[in-house]
Amino acid sequence: MNTASRLQALRQAMQSSGLTALIIPSQDPHQSEYVAPRWKAREWISGFTGSAGTVVVTMDHAGLWTDSRYFLQAAQELADSEFVLHKQVVPGAPEYIDWLKTTLLEGNEVGIDGALMSVEGNRSLTKAFEGSGIGLLTHLDPVGMAWINRPGLPTAPILEHDVAFAGRSRSQKLADIRSQMTQHEAVGHLLVTLDDIAWTFNLRGSDVDYNPVFYAYALIGLNAATLFVGKGKLSADLIATLAQDGIAVQDYAEIGEVLMQLEGRLLMDAGQVSLQLVEFLSSECKVVEGASPSTLLKACKNEVELAHTRAAMIKDGVALLRLVRWLEGELASGNSVTEYAVSERLAAFRAQQKFYFGESFPAIAGYAGNGAIVHYRPDANDSAQIKAKGVFLLDSGGQYQDGTTDITRTFAMGTVPDTAKQAYTMVLKGHIALARAVFPKGTGGYQLDPLARQFLWSLGLNYGHGTGHGVGFFLNVHEGPMGISPAANARSKQAILPGMIISNEPGYYEEGEWGIRIENLVACVEHSITSSGQFYAFETLSLFPIDDRLIVWENLNSFERAWLREYHQKVNEALSPALERDEQEWLRAKCAPYLG
Repeated sequence: MNTASRLQALRQAMQSSGLTALIIPSQDPHQSEYVAPRWKAREWISGFTGSAGTVVVTMDHAGLWTDSRYFLQAAQELADSEFVLHKQVVPGAPEYIDWLKTTLLEGNEVGIDGALMSVEGNRSLTKAFEGSGIGLLTHLDPVGMAWINRPGLPTAPILEHDVAFAGRSRSQKLADIRSQMTQHEAVGHLLVTLDDIAWTFNLRGSDVDYNPVFYAYALIGLNAATLFVGKGKLSADLIATLAQDGIAVQDYAEIGEVLMQLEGRLLMDAGQVSLQLVEFLSSECKVVEGASPSTLLKACKNEVELAHTRAAMIKDGVALLRLVRWLEGELASGNSVTEYAVSERLAAFRAQQKFYFGESFPAIAGYAGNGAIVHYRPDANDSAQIKAKGVFLLDSGGQYQDGTTDITRTFAMGTVPDTAKQAYTMVLKGHIALARAVFPKGTGGYQLDPLARQFLWSLGLNYGHGTGHGVGFFLNVHEGPMGISPAANARSKQAILPGMIISNEPGYYEEGEWGIRIENLVACVEHSITSSGQFYAFETLSLFPIDDRLIVWENLNSFERAWLREYHQKVNEALSPALERDEQEWLRAKCAPYLG
């Protein structure tokens, strides 16, 4: 990638727009974590492909701010370019603002595309520059001026997600949303987040890699709704079906014209709706700020969704089992196997499963030192060969019409350093502690996070990513509003509620040596009601053996050993009916220490 020529073109566009600096975020107009090629402006200008980060360009500096998950990846991808990696101290914090305030002069103008910044984000940025004498312009798009042959809007068709999978019809979901709208005395609700729209209308798409969503806006009234999507993306039959549920269809580009005509109270999430959209509203429209009702409704899976997810976990476990058996066979035969070959073969095994749609994210297949790169992705032309020694980390997931999966296992490929075994055991102890947790109603993820880290902490060790993220139902593998992390932010403060599916994934990484992570998905379930109130617990959903060759057994107590025994019994019982006889024997051998 020739970032030098792109930087030159961008700086010319900035200069003609009167800008001293330009902020380029990762988001699209819907504040998505993963975006379609049209909105990969940060990647286009810098070459950095991670999902989180912000670029700032001035006339004599080009910088990328990202967090510790991407330090190694960013250093590799920015090498041999003008871009400088700025390592964030606090993940997600806008530390580039302090850099701008100390670098720019009074009277300088900073630009950011108002279509890519939320209303809340604009307030924070405006406040941050207050009193500095630095101006903020949000109506300019220098990237659009400099980006020749920029991709257009995705055109892939939108598909209906059968209510037999979803558990609730779109009419029922709209009724739930409207019930909450009335609590805000709102006559309209502007919905912009892509996974919320897909969930609300029981539709799915393929506009964003690995996320079965489509680009759209939705305007929900008390008696009708309008879906704004690109022309030709909905079939005539599906348009007619939506009409029967009181849902009209308009072109994606017409959202601004409709917003100009709105009157009355409009409910919207200021953290998601872009500044550009709000500027379309007339004075006759009163904005009521609040979380989109669908966000929490979507996060708490119904019993139908949970039942389907459990079925998807069996299919996913079968696919992973066949992959590992294949890998063991290839290595035993002395064949060369690369990380990329593993990721491709795993996708092929998943594709054999019923209702498969695609991967839920690019597989992270990291052998030896590559496993220490948290979001490492093997490349077809540059991929390490896996050998019969050391540590191999495999983090992957699938999208099925009946569920979304995400699972990580760390494998001993042969001789492993004692330091890796010690760290693996501490990670496992933390994983089990979180899996066994019983907690009172109202508990947030930041309160649960220390359970997973405590044993690493005892050795003076830690990891730089969160412990858990929400997972959608045939939707985004990263789903809000909940999360488990040490930072007391909005996601980690969200109370964990029954039906929420969350990852349990502590890890530890030695740069250049190996990476360790153990990840299962868990569902929050009701546990008990006592004199102290309602208590919840976790049901582990993912199904695949945990490699015991890396365990320092004397460091596990009786409760941890009991959990491992019960988990492996569950894995064996759940997967065996879906396996061939030789596969059953392989699985039983892996689970044998726990089966008695």
